[in-house]
Amino acid sequence: MHLRTQVMGVLTLLLSAVIWGFAFVAQRASMAFVGPFTFNGIRFALGALVLIPWIVSTRRRVSVPAQSALQRHLWIAVGLAGLVLFVSANLQQMGLVHTTAGKAGFITGLYVVIVPLLGLLRGHRVNAFVWSGCILAAVGMYLLSMVGSLSLAIGDSLVLASALGWAVHVHLVGWLAQRMHPLRVAVFQFAICAVLSLVMAAWTETIQWMAILDAGWMIAYAGILSVGVAYTLQIFGQQRIDPAPAGLILSLEAVFAVVGGWVLLSETLSARGAIGCSLMLAGMMLAQLRAQIGSRSV
Repeated sequence: MHLRTQVMGVLTLLLSAVIWGFAFVAQRASMAFVGPFTFNGIRFALGALVLIPWIVSTRRRVSVPAQSALQRHLWIAVGLAGLVLFVSANLQQMGLVHTTAGKAGFITGLYVVIVPLLGLLRGHRVNAFVWSGCILAAVGMYLLSMVGSLSLAIGDSLVLASALGWAVHVHLVGWLAQRMHPLRVAVFQFAICAVLSLVMAAWTETIQWMAILDAGWMIAYAGILSVGVAYTLQIFGQQRIDPAPAGLILSLEAVFAVVGGWVLLSETLSARGAIGCSLMLAGMMLAQLRAQIGSRSV
C-alpha cells in the first residue's frame, strides 16, 4: 500500500508538470487574440472558481488554527501574495509575446534555483548542491537567451523577471500555508490577481468578447486546468511523496513546455539552445537536492 501511495503521488505530480508545461503553449497562442491582462484576468478568475468546490468540501474536515481567521496581518500577507502573483503572471505573459513557449518554460523554471538563494535573506544556509545548480543554470541561461554583446532578449528578460517574482511568491505562500489552509490561500490570491488584471485590462487594452471567445480554449486550459486543477493535484501529490523528488518531478514542466511548443506551435531550438536547456534542467534538479541536506539548508 505504501508503494502504491508513492506511485500515485509520482503520477499525480507528473500530471501537474504536463499540464503546466503545455500551459505555456496556451499562453503563447492566446496572445494572437487577447492582451496579457485580459488573458490573466479571466484565467485566474476561472482558477479561483474551480477551487471553490474543494474549499466547501474541506471546510468541515479541516481544523483551522485560531490565528488563521484572517486577522489583519494575514489579510496583508494574502494581499501581498496576490499582488506578487499579479506582477509575475503578467510579466511572464508579456514576455511570451517576444519569446517561445519552450524558452519561457525553462526560464520560468529558474525560480527553483532562486528560491533557496532568497532564503539567505531569512537566515537560511545554501548548500553546495544549490550553488552548483546556480552555476549550471546560469551557463544554460547564457546559451539559451543571450544575444549579441551579452544582451538578454526582451522577452526572455521579462520572463526572467517573472521567475524572480515566482520565487518571492513561493516564500510568501510558504509562510501563509502554515497559518491558513493552502486552498484558501490559493482562492484569495487568485481572486486578487484576477481583479487587478481585469482592472489593468480595462485601462490599457481593448476587451472584445469575440476575441475572448476565439481564445476560449486557451483561457479555459490555462485557467481551469493549469491554475485550478494542477494546483490541487500538486497538493495531493506532495502529501504522498517527499519534497526532494517532488521538486525534481515538477521541474520537468520545462521539458513539457518545449515538447508542447514543438508539437503544437512548430517551435524549434538551435543546438546551442538545446544545450542551454539541458544545463538549466540539470541545475534545477541539482538545486532540488538541497532537501536531502540538513533541516536548515535550503
